[in-house]
Amino acid sequence: MSRIGKKVIAVPAGVTVAFEEGVITVKGPKGELCREVKGNIDIKNEGAEVHVVALDEQKQTNALHGLYRALLADMVKGVSEGFTKSLEIKGVGWKGAMQGNKLVMNIGYSHPVDFVPPEGIKLECPSQTEIVVSGIDKVLVGQVAADLRAFRIPEPYHGYGIRYKGEHVEHKEGKTSGKGKK
Repeated sequence: MSRIGKKVIAVPAGVTVAFEEGVITVKGPKGELCREVKGNIDIKNEGAEVHVVALDEQKQTNALHGLYRALLADMVKGVSEGFTKSLEIKGVGWKGAMQGNKLVMNIGYSHPVDFVPPEGIKLECPSQTEIVVSGIDKVLVGQVAADLRAFRIPEPYHGYGIRYKGEHVEHKEGKTSGKGKK
């Protein structure tokens, strides 16, 4: 039995969890999320707590038990608090700015890069070198942040690129001249 799956999920005030016909629906002050549940998994709602129960002891069910417990916990946190990821733009003259709903980045290409976020994601630029991705779906927030980072992955010599805030980029030693070698 999954150790993660056994943990109880505390449901904060203002959040409702419903499980009907294999679909989990979580509603809260920030929005609503739905997810389909496959396998022999049952979800029991007991007041301010939710339990994820595996209905048999098969290996696949145990794996899904922990997975759906973690996904449900993220859904509850998302509709009550939300998720954010911060990115930094590093490079000489590189910057990003919001123009209406789209993010426009000048990141060393011959043209500006436009990025329109998917529905449910909010982008902000507190400064020209910062991007904040926020939303209620943890998976979608992480994917959008990864897509933005993929426009310019940090390079190892000068560190130019788009990186997660606080990410450490390992620097390589640059080329050395051949003077003094025989």
